[in-house]
Amino acid sequence: MISSTGTNFLNNSVCGFSGRLRQSPRRFSAPYVVVSAAASSDGRPERNVSVLAESSLKEMRDAAAPVIGESTVSGGAEDVYGEDSATEDQDITPWSVSVASGYTLLRDPHFNKGMAFSEKERDALYLRGLLPPVVVSQDLQVKKLMHNIRQYQIPLQRYMNMMDLQERNERLFYKLLIDNVEELLPVVYTPTVGEACEKYGSILRRPQGLFISLKEKGKILEVLKNWPEKKIQVIVVTDGERILGLGDLGCQGMGIPVGKLSLYTALGGIRPSACLPVTIDVGTNNEKLLNDEFYIGLRQRRARGQEYAELLNEFMSAVKQKYGEKVLIQFEDFANHNAFDLLAKYGSTHLVFNDDIQGTASVVLAGIMAALKLVGGSLAEQKFLFLGAGEAGTGIAELIALEMSKQTDIPLEETRKNIWLVDSKGLIVRSRFETLQHFKKPWAHEHEPVRNIVNAVKAIRPTVLIGSSGVGRTFTKDVVEAMASFNEKPVIFALSNPTSQSECTAEEAYKWSKGRAIYASGSPFDPVEYNRKVYVSGQANNAYIFPGLGLGLIISGAIRVHDDMLLAASEALAAEVSQENLDKGLIFPPFTNIRKISAHIAAKVAAKVYELGLATRLPQSKDLVAYAESCMYSPNYRSYR
Repeated sequence: MISSTGTNFLNNSVCGFSGRLRQSPRRFSAPYVVVSAAASSDGRPERNVSVLAESSLKEMRDAAAPVIGESTVSGGAEDVYGEDSATEDQDITPWSVSVASGYTLLRDPHFNKGMAFSEKERDALYLRGLLPPVVVSQDLQVKKLMHNIRQYQIPLQRYMNMMDLQERNERLFYKLLIDNVEELLPVVYTPTVGEACEKYGSILRRPQGLFISLKEKGKILEVLKNWPEKKIQVIVVTDGERILGLGDLGCQGMGIPVGKLSLYTALGGIRPSACLPVTIDVGTNNEKLLNDEFYIGLRQRRARGQEYAELLNEFMSAVKQKYGEKVLIQFEDFANHNAFDLLAKYGSTHLVFNDDIQGTASVVLAGIMAALKLVGGSLAEQKFLFLGAGEAGTGIAELIALEMSKQTDIPLEETRKNIWLVDSKGLIVRSRFETLQHFKKPWAHEHEPVRNIVNAVKAIRPTVLIGSSGVGRTFTKDVVEAMASFNEKPVIFALSNPTSQSECTAEEAYKWSKGRAIYASGSPFDPVEYNRKVYVSGQANNAYIFPGLGLGLIISGAIRVHDDMLLAASEALAAEVSQENLDKGLIFPPFTNIRKISAHIAAKVAAKVYELGLATRLPQSKDLVAYAESCMYSPNYRSYR
């Protein structure tokens, strides 16, 4: 039996670290076991794996804490929910039931290393005979997997292969993604994740995250308790109504939270166990899905009004009750009518962030600031025209106006006049004010009505054209040629995802502007050759911003998101664009340096949190960049011995 002090555990550990918790500052996260001897029916000793009580684990952690002394996260308000250690690897596995060894261990994605288990580990963890005899390194595993993935010609097959890897070997998945981020980012996220969501019901093998439907109304707190991890730091939640540019995919939108949180870990260094993907299922209005026998969600029309609001309010209250004040909740792919309302309603009571409104705005602003180094002039001297006046369009417009106001001390109401928006009914003008949705009204300026984007370009004569319409091929040859007719270097951002919904391709932008466009898109395009010159377009990918922003909020213990934090993130990203990048026409830095970029963004965001008085944790170092890097999760294997 195990005593309340855990003495027998220390005496009988087959992992070979009896007593070390008191003797050494070494950190442990081994999948340890507890063994006691018992006789089998044939008289031979038999291994029995004991169950560890959570209270015993807590006592052991408490006993070890003063000696270990390696915590990189502490300070500020009392850490009631364990939030401050959410980015750290744990000293002792914080489970109610320990993962044993052998066959079970090989099927635990958090600790499985496959053939990388050493000879000593194979003996200690009862793995002999369960693996081929050769011990391979993690680097060789990565090399082999990349070779295998490249054999697939269909992107969705690559996506499924990556998801299978994540489910069987978590550290290897992140090691592979980090080391090959430019090649694999389009696989685990846009554009491939869009197709994955469309076919999610058919390709789903093992559910990931929490599915909260109308059936769970009144029981959401209990549902949260079903999730095995206790220290959650980031939640990405969607209701699936506006998935990328693909529309209402209902419950099958879960691919988006899963993909986003993979990037929080790979690019921002947030521990996988601190991340929770959630889908709120209130039905779908997609008739194709409702009639699909493989659809995995509720087969009903979407709930609206009070029923919807009550479910979301219960969810938000339960999350705060279960995980505390400092858990970051990222709203993802909600339809316009809900996205703005949710952000406004919970922005003052929760740590919330809408990536479609705020994340897109921050990365686009960074791209524009970098582009001005090529175009010349200040931000306030530019004139902007948007095609699309939804979450992304109005969010970007507002952040640009805020940055203009910050740089010039001109009132926000005045800086907005440099920005024009076109929606499905044409240019947003003052004469349409009474019929506009509330989030469009600040952009209704005095002008005669203009019905289409071509005439709007000719009438407004913008220096920057931004597409966020979700409608592909709307920046036609006439539109691009009009932009090039009065701009030496027209700035054109075609942001809609996936690739099929992009307002124009990189090739079209460069060809129709005679190679003069400064172009960026939401999804990646291959380099383009025009007039014997190769053009490499930028990707205005939100993945540049949200991982670093999230890390900055976590290390500072932020309790609210403020617009100034988004501006700080934009400025930090723009500063990472080197002259070498600009010489190639790139207005975003390469993704190969994304973890360092995320650390710099996190440092700037954390500094702004402290400046605004919204932090609950004291700065741990004067060098916030180095501190942010030290808090990042490492996918390298750990030694279990």
